[in-house]
Amino acid sequence: MKIAILGTRGIPNYYGGFEQFAQYLSVGLVESGHEVFVYNSSNHPFQSNTYKGVKIIHCFDPEYKIGTIGQFVYDLNCILDSRKRNYDVVLQLGYTSSSIFNFLFGNVRIVTNMDGLEWKRTKYSRPVQSFLKYAEKIAVKRSHSLIADSIGIKRYLDEKYKVDSVYIPYGADLNQLPEKKFLDDFKLTEYKYDMLIARMEPENSVSQIVNGFVRSSKNRKLVIVGNTNTKMGQKLKFINDKRLIFLEYISDINCLNSLRFYSNIYFHGHTVGGTNPSLLEAMASQALICAHDNIFNKSILQKDGLFFKTEFDVKRIVETIQKNDYSSFINANKHKIGTTFSWKKIIKQYEIELKKNLI
Repeated sequence: MKIAILGTRGIPNYYGGFEQFAQYLSVGLVESGHEVFVYNSSNHPFQSNTYKGVKIIHCFDPEYKIGTIGQFVYDLNCILDSRKRNYDVVLQLGYTSSSIFNFLFGNVRIVTNMDGLEWKRTKYSRPVQSFLKYAEKIAVKRSHSLIADSIGIKRYLDEKYKVDSVYIPYGADLNQLPEKKFLDDFKLTEYKYDMLIARMEPENSVSQIVNGFVRSSKNRKLVIVGNTNTKMGQKLKFINDKRLIFLEYISDINCLNSLRFYSNIYFHGHTVGGTNPSLLEAMASQALICAHDNIFNKSILQKDGLFFKTEFDVKRIVETIQKNDYSSFINANKHKIGTTFSWKKIIKQYEIELKKNLI
């Protein structure tokens, strides 16, 4: 097949979950014998025209000049370019700034990964949330096939739009043995700290987790990884508690995996979205996970995790839970990564779904 992948800033990954997914999937499809094109932002640090056999198409992206509206311009440029290349199928990752231009694709088959419920994110104003609902509706209407990376998203699409979406989760790789040197860098002791990694936004339950920890009587640390240059982040940094350690954003995946492995409890507070990459990465890092109690997280962890709804739940868990008592949870989640969420299996599932659209 001749396949295009749109909707990300590009590969190799310098940005986030969809970029990492595009990197793994595109390389995997090339290794299976397909011709794959990935669209990259003109601002992407990687400026070569190929990456591990994947062909890179650089499109003008003015976001750094004009802000969010630049995402729409970039997506439009990608779609206009795609019209010239006679693809067999286009895989569209997300829909927020691209679905309104889907009519420009022409006769090519469009497969869309519907991402999470973007319109539920509280960081967006009501007008933006209304637009995102409209963009979601357009993506459903104009796509030939819909992929949900979470059971919760699939259920939502099936019930809301009466469409038969296909469930294919995100993937992760089991990690190599963690390095303790990262603990020394941050003056941490193994299993003497809890941690969370998240954008400092309300839908990630960061305030609940931090406030619940502060209420606890435990003499552990809470390591908080994420850019605090948000309204919430700045507010949290004013909390007077020496147990809180703010590490800001960390891009080194080996460092993150080591911090996860040696933590006592890893908090995952995401409430919106599909199969969140950071949750799978925590499972692959053999962390003991305490997640927000919702269908997205429960469908992944099932019975192999701790769950919270309030900061008082967080306080109780911090005061009573030790990682070495939950080896069965950790081993079960490790097994899931090696089977259900392995990249090899997920790439094959995408290949099958893309081929179905050629018939």
